[in-house]
Amino acid sequence: MLTVESDVGPFGAVRDNVSSFPPSIRKALLVILAPEPRARDGYRLLVTATRLVQRLHDDALAPLGLTRAAVIALEAVAPQALYQEQLAAKVHVQSQTLGRVLARLEEGGLVTRTRNPADRRQFQVQITESGNAALQAASEAERAAVPANFDGWESLSEQLARFVDFFQAPQLGTRNPSGPPTPKSGPAVSMN
Repeated sequence: MLTVESDVGPFGAVRDNVSSFPPSIRKALLVILAPEPRARDGYRLLVTATRLVQRLHDDALAPLGLTRAAVIALEAVAPQALYQEQLAAKVHVQSQTLGRVLARLEEGGLVTRTRNPADRRQFQVQITESGNAALQAASEAERAAVPANFDGWESLSEQLARFVDFFQAPQLGTRNPSGPPTPKSGPAVSMN
């Protein structure tokens, strides 16, 4: 089995160049490539859990004609109208990728896109009444899809919130050779 300490193989090259990646990717790589087996196992568990929940959500949203990407876009634009670039930044996707999702939502009457008269390249995205209704139905379907009788939701939510906060921090920090990544001091930034 190849370990991170090894300078041989694909992981050695990635480990040696971690600093060349953006901060959020660096943090993930340090967890994925961590020499501590529990960190790697934790990553795999997180990925597996994510895929299982995503599959449940996909199955719940399909009868509504929605996708996870569509629901994320609707949730992000529900509080207030945003320009497409602002919305893309808020949901952490490329504007072109979001454009395809928005085209489907607009075609379904769930959002409107209005060209900015001052800058014809910009579109303001606004949720419609039908979009709000679809978002409500999606929320109910997603809640119903995930079993409520799991007795660990509260502690899992707390741990995941800490995990997300750690990976959304503005600086990566440095890698302590004898332990896990050590975050640099500085204010944490919320991506909400």
